Amino acid sequence: MARILSIETGTEVCSVALAQDGELISLRESGAEGREHANKLGLYIDEVLRENGMDADELDAVAVGGGPGSYTGLRIGVSTAKGLCYALGRPLIAVDSLQALANIAMEEYAAGIVEIEDPTRALLAPMIDARRMEVYTRLFDTALTPQGEAAAHILTSESFAEVFAAGRELLVFGNGAQKCLDLLPRARFARVASSARGLVTLAETAFQARNFVDTAYYEPYYLKDFVVNPNRRNLLMRS
Repeated sequence: MARILSIETGTEVCSVALAQDGELISLRESGAEGREHANKLGLYIDEVLRENGMDADELDAVAVGGGPGSYTGLRIGVSTAKGLCYALGRPLIAVDSLQALANIAMEEYAAGIVEIEDPTRALLAPMIDARRMEVYTRLFDTALTPQGEAAAHILTSESFAEVFAAGRELLVFGNGAQKCLDLLPRARFARVASSARGLVTLAETAFQARNFVDTAYYEPYYLKDFVVNPNRRNLLMRS
């Protein structure tokens, strides 16, 4: 009986899920209004445990969305997950954040919320905002099998041309999808947001396979180097 705490903080949403045997039993998450992950994450973890009358030492593992995504958000989530694993002596599970987002889309398709015309030929394009016209994305089929590598992709009207040329349906979603509404008129769009609930079944599968990461050395998948933009006002004052 696996009890797994899942954490997803790679976007503007701060989210915590508690699951038992691959079934979601409790969820806490913020909206998209601002980023207060450092303040909210510990509170959410405490709330989902208390709601189910559990102590942290009753957990069997901790799962974390490992990116790609926001540099700061990923650091907060992974650092918290590592701290819990060290303190509790529990294994750490890292889940691809894009695959977790695609997992939510398929759960919503199964619930009749998301429309897919032909699941046997459709491709999923989860998109996480990477600023300007760039998104982190990776294609998956509807069985969540990756169809290539994750990439920081600059959106243009030619994006995913090979998918459309092959006559395949493309489902686009995530907090980066809004950027291509006008660029990709042939795509199908869905309102699907990143959430720790997308980690639940993937984390359970990893737990059963004993697919853990090294808590000491694990680092999130940033995909791009973190760049600090100098404060223009400070530069002017120094000149």
